[in-house]
Amino acid sequence: MTSIDVQDLTKEYGTRRAVVALTFSVRPGRVTGFLGPNGSGKSTTMRLVLGLDRPTSGTATLGGRAYASYGEPLRQVGALLDAQAAHGSRTARDHLRVLAASNRIPRGRVDAVLRETGLESVARHRVRTYSLGMRQRLGIAAALLGDPPVVMLDEPSNGLDPEGIIWIRTLVRGLAAEGRTVLVSSHLMNETAEFADHLVVLGRGRLLADQPMREFIEARVQPRVRVRTTDGPALADLLTRHGLGVEPGPDGAWTVRHARVEEIGRLLSEAGLPVLELAAQEGTLEQAYLDLTATETEYTAQLQGA
Repeated sequence: MTSIDVQDLTKEYGTRRAVVALTFSVRPGRVTGFLGPNGSGKSTTMRLVLGLDRPTSGTATLGGRAYASYGEPLRQVGALLDAQAAHGSRTARDHLRVLAASNRIPRGRVDAVLRETGLESVARHRVRTYSLGMRQRLGIAAALLGDPPVVMLDEPSNGLDPEGIIWIRTLVRGLAAEGRTVLVSSHLMNETAEFADHLVVLGRGRLLADQPMREFIEARVQPRVRVRTTDGPALADLLTRHGLGVEPGPDGAWTVRHARVEEIGRLLSEAGLPVLELAAQEGTLEQAYLDLTATETEYTAQLQGA
């Protein structure tokens, strides 16, 4: 099995430390979401893994080896870091053929990835005529060209339309289901929540979290319960007597903080209060992420009314 292993990785640019003593692993068979505010070190870390930068100290390996040690690296790891990387005067097919030839990849893979990424009909068009979304698809095609066991994608949904975003979600889940190691960097929390199994979160170059997504959310966002009954004051009195915080809503429903549906349902049943609605309000990845990174954001804007 091929994993990405980062061990005590540090990268300095003059006096600035972009990455500080990072240690984490990305395992096969799951999609790992790579999160963090702008300037947190995500892109730098991915460049270090791919040998595009040299670390100040520490190591970043793929299957126990440095990227530079692979003679035909596209067969080992496919990566999308920059959708503008393809030369504008080349066609998509020619761009992929050059990559295939340099890594001894069968020519038939070019047409296969063009079909897989939806670019077959425009494969003979010059890249400079492509939209951002089409360039993203071409970058993903290049990443898949060598049928690699490791796939690293930096903001793959950038520029894609809703159909394309759903396609990316299905693609990365499928790659992980095949046993590949998949690392996806994204700023789209709702989208990451749809495909990620595990999260690695950075802040100011340091590791903030490395855990399964559900654990990440539950550790930072307390559960709440939404409840409606015919006797709101009795509900509020009941829950307050049991030490539970409760807030009325504009639609007649009440929100109970730090509570589970089973607990509230039992209390209402014992008290004989009629229940019109009883539902769990799960925490979201966005809530948990913002809670964790609130003090780690390098660039922030003042919200109106804040």
